[in-house]
Amino acid sequence: MKLTESTVLVTGAGGFIGSHLCEHLVAAGARVRALIRYNSMQSHGLLEQLPKDVYYNIEIVLGDIRDPFPTGKAIRDCNIVFHLAALIGIPYSYHAPQSYVDTNISGTLNVLETCLNQGVQRVVHTSTSEVYGTARYAPIDEDHPLQGQSPYSASKIAADKIAESYYRSFGLPVVTIRPFNCFGPRQSARAFIPTMISQLLREERVSCGSLHPFRDYTFVKDTTAGFMACATVPGIEGSTINIGSGKKISMGQLLTRISELMGVSKTIVEQPDRVRPEKSEVGELMCDNTKARQVLGWIPRYSLNDGLNETIEYVRNNINLYKTAGYVT
Repeated sequence: MKLTESTVLVTGAGGFIGSHLCEHLVAAGARVRALIRYNSMQSHGLLEQLPKDVYYNIEIVLGDIRDPFPTGKAIRDCNIVFHLAALIGIPYSYHAPQSYVDTNISGTLNVLETCLNQGVQRVVHTSTSEVYGTARYAPIDEDHPLQGQSPYSASKIAADKIAESYYRSFGLPVVTIRPFNCFGPRQSARAFIPTMISQLLREERVSCGSLHPFRDYTFVKDTTAGFMACATVPGIEGSTINIGSGKKISMGQLLTRISELMGVSKTIVEQPDRVRPEKSEVGELMCDNTKARQVLGWIPRYSLNDGLNETIEYVRNNINLYKTAGYVT
């Protein structure tokens, strides 16, 4: 399947990864349609930060994946659907678990059912490395057990299994992509890297959560390349594929790396409300990307430092977008 001249839908297009994916799909020659959650401010989210020649080549459809009617309208006549729309903040899932069930599970069901009814040729469903929970072995391959260590991860496990069931039960040509920690320009302060950068730029001291967990960070341009490969490589329907660098770094080591790249040193303070409950904290995530390399021909092309430098530059140039005094959940 080729992206050139294909009509593709991106749900969650106004978000961090979704906006980057739309940008790369336009560059690849696809006819891009973006499903944006309706809001009274007529905001199209991070798509509004794209270059104008890219932004004006994207068809915007307003709706909500929890409602099958606008979802059906958005998917109509599409060849490929990239399903990214989800509630993703782990801390907020402790306070509003029903919202995560409604959006991540029921919303995904609406997308899959509509894609089945409309004969979509490929669905790329977005999972998350959080479904693995704390590593029982590392690196983590696609056969690792799934562990619901937060309401968020539990909702994503359910969504992944619904996607799997639609392939096995109805033959829906779905591929599940499982990104590890993605970062880059335009990411919100909900995520560790931009919130550390923005605090280092503005605050007298840096407030953080636990610094002992290990994560596998992948630059957003590599992640979007994985999405596009999952949409175009033939014969991989029904597969789940990890996308990650294959390297791990602790949050404390990462904060030190960011500080060194910025040439800034500040007092670090652990803030209790940023610390996950003990049994909910994921101690280690490190990707085994063998399947992505073998099946997709995908390899990470950006080093951690390359990605951090681009992200630092973005946050520095857009510091007004970041609320550094409070905790963004």
